[in-house]
Amino acid sequence: MTKLTHTWKKSSHSGSDNCVEVRLTEIGDVQVRDSKHPDGSVLTFTDAEWNAFISSAKSDEFSL
Repeated sequence: MTKLTHTWKKSSHSGSDNCVEVRLTEIGDVQVRDSKHPDGSVLTFTDAEWNAFISSAKSDEFSL
């Protein structure tokens, strides 16, 4: 898994309006939020869930 810090990070591929941010929690979970609504909902994924998502995205599983 890519090393993340405990601060929110935005992808370098994100546009100015359509961004998500991610961070690593103290216990190793990955959290994701909408950068336009930083006080809104946060999704939390285990390391295994996050790695499965990244693997699927890299293999183009989600292409429309």
